[in-house]
Amino acid sequence: MKKRSIFARFNNWFIFSLMTLVVVSIVITSTLVVNYLKKEEVKRVDILVRALKFQQDVTPSLEVQELLLAIYSSNTTIPMIILDKNDQIIEYKHLSKEIGEDPQKIIAEANRMEKKYPAIEIKVQGGNDQFVYYDNSEILNNLQYFPFLLGFFVLCYFLFSFWFLRTVKKTDEGYLWAGLAKETAHQIGTPLSSMMGWMEIMKMENPDSDGVIEIEKDISRLRTISERFSKIGSVPELNDMNFNETIQENFDYLKTRISKKIKFTLLLPTYNILVPHNKILMSWVIENLVKNAVDAMKGEGILQMSVFERNKNILVEVKDNGSGMTKYQAQNAFKPGYSTKKRGWGLGLSLAKRVVQEYHNGDIKISQTEVGKGTTFRILIRKEK
Repeated sequence: MKKRSIFARFNNWFIFSLMTLVVVSIVITSTLVVNYLKKEEVKRVDILVRALKFQQDVTPSLEVQELLLAIYSSNTTIPMIILDKNDQIIEYKHLSKEIGEDPQKIIAEANRMEKKYPAIEIKVQGGNDQFVYYDNSEILNNLQYFPFLLGFFVLCYFLFSFWFLRTVKKTDEGYLWAGLAKETAHQIGTPLSSMMGWMEIMKMENPDSDGVIEIEKDISRLRTISERFSKIGSVPELNDMNFNETIQENFDYLKTRISKKIKFTLLLPTYNILVPHNKILMSWVIENLVKNAVDAMKGEGILQMSVFERNKNILVEVKDNGSGMTKYQAQNAFKPGYSTKKRGWGLGLSLAKRVVQEYHNGDIKISQTEVGKGTTFRILIRKEK
């Protein structure tokens, strides 16, 4: 069981590492593509500036002028501003309407562009040199955030897939345990019916025999166990109300069946707690917690069960001074199939959790545990749904 748990943890870490690697790879790859596009835009600007310089230096032929015009017109996305050395506006392209209508804003935009990319100087005859300011196109600016958005959506997809598969797995496990419980109830029912028939015959022959009385108690106990298993997987009726009575009956029954070396005490409120519950299933939960505590104390120690109200919630605590649990054991205690006992199936606490959560609108957890000092289990049942 421990090896399987370690293997499961290894698988979880492997999946997490793989998800992280995929997301990081997507972000890095997308960032490299965006950087490549930036360099391509800078090259386009450089070509445009060279064309402008060539036009300033020589008087080109008609064919060359057409070529230069085609190069200059090919810029349909990159914002550019051309100023002379006195910050007089010569030309601008692809600025927002708000900026383009205000000369001061155009100059301010050129200064902002220069902080990102250095201005390119064009020598002009007569000394009135020109300076070309430019920035990334709007499309490229938007693409800068694309790698992170893509990584975020891929991560969300992985997380959703993981949650979905885990939910499906839990649902399948629920059906498995429910089916196992119902089949167990069915298998117990057949010999139980036969035992009840033989019991009636024995009572006719010697009804006051100690053996008959004890066997009748055991048959009654088997009937209760069969009813518990049969209710798993179906919606039980919460007909019982007096919670104190249910706990007291469980305490009286269990106290006579655990080691005399265990000091078993019960603390109940002086008033009756009335809350809808199923006595058979709730008894099963209490019995599981008590038996776990007895096993943890190895048949000797102090065991205390207490019931109280807090913030319109009913709390039941089962506290022992046994071996306690490690952090890892406490985290996995309620998982189906997990058990610290060599012969344990790991079903008791997982089924107890299902009974409390799904059928009684509550919760069950380990509220305190320490290795060598003991463990406290706490059941919480909400009085109002």
